[in-house]
Amino acid sequence: MSVKIPIATVGLGLMGSSIATCLLASGHAVTSLVQHLEKGDAARERIHGFLQQLKDENRLNEEPGSVISQLKITNDISDLANHELVIESIVEDVAVKKRLYQRLEMILSPSAIIGSNTSAIPVTQLQEGLDHPERLLGIHWGEPAHVLRFLEVICGAQSDIKYAEKVMALAEGWGKEPSLVRKDIRGFITNRLMYAMMREAFHLVENGYASYEDIDRACRNDFGYWITFAGIFRFMDLTGVPAYLNVMKDLFPELDNSTRAPESMEKLVAAGAKGVSNAHGFYPYTKESAEKWEKLFVEFTYEIRKVSEKYPQNAGDK
Repeated sequence: MSVKIPIATVGLGLMGSSIATCLLASGHAVTSLVQHLEKGDAARERIHGFLQQLKDENRLNEEPGSVISQLKITNDISDLANHELVIESIVEDVAVKKRLYQRLEMILSPSAIIGSNTSAIPVTQLQEGLDHPERLLGIHWGEPAHVLRFLEVICGAQSDIKYAEKVMALAEGWGKEPSLVRKDIRGFITNRLMYAMMREAFHLVENGYASYEDIDRACRNDFGYWITFAGIFRFMDLTGVPAYLNVMKDLFPELDNSTRAPESMEKLVAAGAKGVSNAHGFYPYTKESAEKWEKLFVEFTYEIRKVSEKYPQNAGDK
């Protein structure tokens, strides 16, 4: 078994902890930079819990205690020197991220890769002003990062493709089925697709065509059943390409193309809704039902991972 490179991360919030868990479970030693060292114990406990989940789901052969021994939590940025890859998962603030990159450039080798787990900020914007912008990439993880096979690697205008290809190869060792975004665009792949769908969903609800429940039921029982297997373009291949062209010609002109956020969602958020985290969302929740939904979502995430592994993207080509 080959020795895996040590990887550094910055930020150990919920997402950062999940990323560190994935890397540790994949056999990497991880050095995690945090702003407040006193929060390190809570992060370590959270990561241990994620590792125990993986162990319980037979996705981790070693004991969580042994794996987490490969985690070093520090508030000294110099501890990240000599790492070939640093992945930041900090606040979505361009200025804050750039200050971090400038500090990293002072200690990292010019060829070390810096990856940002941004989900919305264009990578090209984050590259501006760096000494070595060619080695900065977007590395966009899904939540929970230690379970999902999703990962997007995004090139900015100044990115060198060789660094993106290196991360793509590493990601396969993390149990991912990564996608490469070759040209920088806001929202990348999945967010652009998802928000286009959300916009149309709000249009249908706000104009009285369907309820939240009706929309969700349709999503679950139509593309919800096939999209893990096929994706959009493979599904059109499987079910007949010409029919989709005919529908597109008729339907595209009628789809919603508004540029403002949905009024009903603005009102909901203004009323304090956060979702199951505070038992206030599009659906009514009790504290108990919200907790149950969260638990079921974790269980489902592991189950759908098993299905996706059984039918990988290139399954029919083998």
